[in-house]
Parts: sequence; structure tokens; C-alpha cells
Amino acid sequence: MSRIALIVACLLLQTCSFTQQVRDGRTAVDRKQYSIAVKLLPKEMDRAKTRSEKGQLAFLLAQAYQELHQPQRAIDYFQLAYDNGFGVDALKELAFALKETEQYVEAKDAFKNLGIEIGSPYEYRREISACDLAIGWKKITTPEYTVSSLPFNSSAADYAAVQYPDNQLVVTSDRSSATGDDTYAWTGNHFSDLFLVNLEDNSVSNFNPQLNSPDNEGTISFTADFKQAVFTRCSGPKKEDAFCQLMISEATATGWSTPRPLPFQQAGINYGQPSLSADGRQLYFSCNHPDGWGGFDIYVVDREDGSWGEPRLLSRAVNTIGNEQFPFIDGDTLYFSSDFLPGMGGLDIFRTYRQGNGDWAPAINLLPPVNSGADDFSFVIDYQANSRDPKVLASGFFTSNRPEDGSGNDDIYRFERREVPPPPPPPPTDKPVVYKMLLDVYILEKIFSDPSDPNSRILGRRPIPGASLDIRIGAKSQAATADAEGKVRIELSPETDYQFLASQPNYLNNQGTFTSKGIGRDPQNPEQLFELEIVLDKIYLNREIVLENIYYDFDKWDIRDDAKPTLDALANNLRLNPNIRIQLASHTDCRGNDNYNLTLSQRRAQAAVDYLIAKGIGPDRVEARGYGETVPADDCLCARCTEEEHQKNRRTAFKIVE
Repeated sequence: MSRIALIVACLLLQTCSFTQQVRDGRTAVDRKQYSIAVKLLPKEMDRAKTRSEKGQLAFLLAQAYQELHQPQRAIDYFQLAYDNGFGVDALKELAFALKETEQYVEAKDAFKNLGIEIGSPYEYRREISACDLAIGWKKITTPEYTVSSLPFNSSAADYAAVQYPDNQLVVTSDRSSATGDDTYAWTGNHFSDLFLVNLEDNSVSNFNPQLNSPDNEGTISFTADFKQAVFTRCSGPKKEDAFCQLMISEATATGWSTPRPLPFQQAGINYGQPSLSADGRQLYFSCNHPDGWGGFDIYVVDREDGSWGEPRLLSRAVNTIGNEQFPFIDGDTLYFSSDFLPGMGGLDIFRTYRQGNGDWAPAINLLPPVNSGADDFSFVIDYQANSRDPKVLASGFFTSNRPEDGSGNDDIYRFERREVPPPPPPPPTDKPVVYKMLLDVYILEKIFSDPSDPNSRILGRRPIPGASLDIRIGAKSQAATADAEGKVRIELSPETDYQFLASQPNYLNNQGTFTSKGIGRDPQNPEQLFELEIVLDKIYLNREIVLENIYYDFDKWDIRDDAKPTLDALANNLRLNPNIRIQLASHTDCRGNDNYNLTLSQRRAQAAVDYLIAKGIGPDRVEARGYGETVPADDCLCARCTEEEHQKNRRTAFKIVE
């Protein structure tokens, strides 16, 4: 998991107390006290009275070792948990841990078995294919890169190095000298800050008190003259979810100006990992905007005369339905990390370049030893390097949490790109290069642990054979039917936008989009294959479905900014399915008397309904219903409910009534 993703996850949980003393392993894991958990859980396993209890404790112990970056020990206990009947969760974590430690043959077997157990080989086909690729890449005898760990790495997370004058680096770290007295519940370390590294003696000091705060700071980028900096800060108002923003600051005679957020950012979206072009006129960054291709995507925004424009989403040559993060722009070359493009596991580092017409060429995996089974990211070029070896073409830094030669967490590595023998020329041919772009559209449904309960745990996804797909290209439309794999393959035309509407009886319609604009042609890779997944939700009549991230502050019914993306998605779903009518139900926590809570919940439900109507949904299609405290999601004893349990009960759900 990348550091910004981890920061966001913990901030969203709002669980940052680390010092509370615990007496059992389950509580230690629940409170993210993993170093305590690994001491308590083995003793509890010895006292386990049943095979099921032993499996549960083994799984918790494996999770703790995974969070402590000890994947091999985690593997042993995930296997033990699975052998003691813990189920598919243990097998899934085992498979990914095997892949992380580059035990690819064993990982392949685990992924195959996992697909069989959940009833869908589709879900892990890409992981199996990636294992086959990695096995081949590991056999490379003359790698393009050589890498080495740097001596200033600590047992904390050290990542995202960038150059600074006088043979120095600015890095992000959550080591103990970070600003603030609080510790971060996820890691047990401090909140992350920016640090200055002197490469002459490997000393490390805090970068600047104006930029560092008690919140999480990291992943900074400077203009070429080091007079401006853009960096990430993750914070949020009290009692609300925290989000990451891009902050800008200017160098002053005494340090740096007070940071301020860049103006184009929207509420409820995470922005991070900036990379400024050499002239400072373009900024590349990653964010999880709902209009992107999925997960985190890479965007670019222009600056003209000091004013920032609107961000542009990079093409599908770069972005996928997975996560693309940590961009670094080097002239016309872009380095970034992806967990979806074919790689060795976790985040892999890729390289693409802008062609003469401005399109991005197909991304190239940098292969081992830069990439590994772990997360590899934050690749930057060292422009100050001056190697005396003529075979060294470039050098720089990247970050990895690979376990075999790091210091125990994210660590910074130096790389050298060396001259390697060129591949043999292709045999001469008079045939012209034929370029082709193919798109596989998969139509899928969720696999629930309880097939009758749409609120139960999602195990994976499986194809819907025979589903209908309407393909729209401008004003033209054509129909297609998914094959036995739930797939429709189409050949793409250059510079064309596509819209898809998938449907199947007893399922809600859903849509997807794809564009071939901005995808360059590569003579070395004339045929490119892309994927698009469209997931259809099965219709459960009169069954309540909880809307994630729709919460209310105590004694309030206003729609918070962090709730709007979920309601926007629901509004879009209603537009795609014009024949359904829903009831929006709102619930309160147990505080306050019954009549008050019924009134409050009705106001909350009505606020959500009013929001949908304002988005263009007909008022005859949505009704509001407040249940007060009568149907709690967490049936805790009211006087002993935690604030988190109260918040869980202050929820909104919907059900299809017609």
C-alpha cells in the first residue's frame, strides 16, 4: 500500500489514539497496536479451545505481521489460519503475501484455488498472469538498472525523495522527530513530515516548520529555481473525514510562506503526489476524482501568468481502472506507479513519453531490480549526479517497501540506469506496421458472502454471460451480447469517445466510458489491449442497502460535503434506471428521546431526498422515511456506545420499493 493511500485510510478511520493500554491480541489489532499484538496472540493461540478460534487468532497475528512489514512470518500464519478453517479471506491474504515476497509459483496456485473457492476464476486471472510475467522478468541476466539502499533510511517509513540544492534531498518520513506529539494509529509512528537529508554525511533534520504541521505532510515538488514548492497535506475539520490537498508555498528571505491550497481542488477528493515541470508551467498529480477512470488517476494542470487552469485527466495509455500514483515528469518522459498495469505485485514503476502529436506512448514496466513484488514508487531523476562511468546513462531515487534489503518499512533506494546490449534487430519485412487497439468490456456482478443479503461481505466479482451492451459512438449506436466470460471485444478507432450501457433482467443498468484520445502508437507494440469493467447490481426488492459515507454530525441533518459523492452516484443510478422508485431511510443514534430522534431522522432522510431532487430526480421516484433509533446498525448499550458506534448508527440507506 502506498503511503498516501495508507494516510488516507487511517485518517478516514479517525482512530489516532495509540497509547491506550490493551490486554488481549484482538483489541491490540483492532487498535492498530501491532507490536503488542504479536506478543499477545501466540499465547492466546496456545490456549484456543477450538480449531475455529485458533484460525481466527492466526489470521489476526498474520495481519499484525503484515502491518509490521514482516510478510514471510505473515505467510506462515495466513496458511495456519486457512488450514484451521478461517476461509477465503486467509487464502486471499496468503496469495498476495506470497506474491509480495516473489514466491510466484506458490502465489499462482493460491490465486487459482481462491478463484475456485469464491466461484469466479475471473476475479484473479490478472494476478495469475502477472505471476507468469514476473517469473520471466526475474530471469533477466543483464538488467538495465542497478539499485542500492541508502544509509539514512530508518525503521520508520522514509519515502518520496526529491532533490534540493547543495547535495541534499527532501524526503517524507514518519520518524520520531516529526512535528507534533501524537502518534499515528496505523503505524504507531508519528504523523509524516518533510525532512532534509544531507547526502555528504547522511544527517537528517526537519525541513521547515512553516511547511510541517501536526497533520500529515509529504511528497513535495519544487520549481527548478527552488523558489516555489507544492506538497501534500492531509487534514480535516473536527468530526469530519480528513482528505489530502495540494498546498503551495513560496521561498522567502527567512524560510517559506504560509502554505495555501491550490484553487482547483474540490471538497471530498484526495489530491497528492505533485510533480512540477522544469519550467513550472505544468503540475502533474494523482487524485481519486469520481470522474476519473477508477481509483487514483494522474492529472495535469497548466499555469499561465500565475493562474491555474482546470486539471486534465491523462489518457488510458497511463490511467487504468486501478490506481496510478506518484507521477514524475522529466521533459517529455513521465514516470509513475500503477497497481493495475502488468507488474510484479503491488505498485510497479512505469515509463511513458509524449509523442510528437502530444499523445502518450504505451507504458513500459521498468522491470527488476527497480520493480519487485512489493510496492515500488516515487521514481525521480537526480539531475545533479555526475558519474564518471560512461555506461551510466542516468541515476536517481525511488521508494520501495521490499522486505529483503530494507530497514523495515518504506525505504529510499538509489538507482543507476546503465547501458545494456541492444536487442537483436527484427527480421526485415516489407509489410507495413498494422496498428490495432482492442477493448474488452467485462460485465460483472458482485459475489456476496450471503447471496440473499446485499449488505454482506463482497467476496469478489463474476461475469454475467449473455448481458446486453449498448455501444454509443457519437450519434451512432450498436448492440452486443456478452460471451460466456461476460466479455464484449470491440476494435477501437483512433481519437474516439465511447459510451456503454450494460443491462440484464433483474439487475440495475450501469454505464461505462472509454476514450482512445491521447493514446499514442508504438511500432514496438502495434496491438494494444485495454479493459473496462462494468458491474451490475442485482435488484433486491424492499431490502435495505446501506449507503457508505452518508453520515451526519450529532444533532444535525445537513448533507456534509463528504456525503455528496455517494448521493451523486445514487442520482446517476436513478437516471440510468428510470423505472425504479426508492425509499431513502435515515437512522439516528440512541441519544435523545424517541420522538426527537424520529423527527431528526425524518429531516435527515428528507435532506437526502431534497438533494436528489435538486440533481434532477423526479420527486415521485424518491420518498423519505425516518426510523429514529428503532433499527440500530450497531446495537450497543447506549451509555457505553463509542462515538464511532454512534456515527455508524447515524446512517442513511435506500431500498427499491417498485
